[in-house]
Formats: sequence, structure tokens, C-alpha cells
Amino acid sequence: MQKLSMDQLNRVDIDSFKELEKTPITIVLDNVRSMHNVGSAFRTADGFAIEQIILCGITATPPHREIEKTALGATQSVQWTHYKETTEAIDQLKKQGYKILAIEQAKDSISLEQFEIESDTKYAFVFGNEVHGVDEEVMSIVDGCIEIPQFGTKHSFNVSVTIGIVLWDVLKKIKF
Repeated sequence: MQKLSMDQLNRVDIDSFKELEKTPITIVLDNVRSMHNVGSAFRTADGFAIEQIILCGITATPPHREIEKTALGATQSVQWTHYKETTEAIDQLKKQGYKILAIEQAKDSISLEQFEIESDTKYAFVFGNEVHGVDEEVMSIVDGCIEIPQFGTKHSFNVSVTIGIVLWDVLKKIKF
């Protein structure tokens, strides 16, 4: 087994990436505290060619060296916006025809493996604060909720891990 070189990976440059057709998914970060988690969200969004990231509330915005430590330049390729209030971002996304789903442990949530993609639907997934999760006010206006099954002693995954798990699962359902 031999690892592929950077040339063999055939990666596109930033300008070409911006022109690519994107996966119709928006990531919404609801008051995410860690800039490393924000950077990781950008890197994952780039890797899966996600449409955009919306940073809300106290979530840090680029440019910032702590975000770049994990983003590795993805803040230059992934489209992003900041809203002071997550509820305002969700209102705008709903007006644009997105289905808004929180990723949270909640009553009546859908287990991720049972979540079914609706064709011709644009999705926005809301990922919450590392300690408090998705804000209660935000939970009251989302269209639904997805929960990742867990089997250990901890009650949650790190938000950056959650983003990767959810996006990979949804991407498989959309593209494969």
C-alpha cells in the first residue's frame, strides 16, 4: 500500500472549487465556542463540497489563526455568513426554501440511520454549542430533529465529530 501524492489526488484549486456544483446542504453553527471546532466545520464542508456555513451568535468568524489551525485554508473556499441571532438565520433559510433540522437529543427526534432524504430539498443542519447544544428558542422553530445513536457512557459527541458523522451519512443518501 502506498499513499497518494498531492498531485495524484487531483484536487481542484480554490477558484475551481468555488465554481463546482455544491451539495445542497447548509451548516448552521449555533453559538459554537471553540474556534478549533469552527475550523473543523470549514474543513469538513470543503471536503464534502457543502454549499455554505452560517455562523451564529458567539461563533467566531474568519479570519482568525485559531480557526485556521484546523480549517487549513478552507475558510477561503467555503462560503460563509454570520448572523447575530440563529433564529434570524433560520428565518432567512426558510424563506429560501430550506428544510431546517437540528442535530440534538430531543423528544420525537429521528435517529440518523432512519432519516430519509426528500428529493429536490435543500437542507440546513443546525449544530449547537458544545455544552448546551442547540438553543431552546431555535429548537422551537426548526422543522425537525435528528439524533445520532450512541452506546457509551458519554451523552454527546464533539460538535466537529457530529458534523462529520451527519454530513457523511446525508451525503451517502444524496449521492450514492
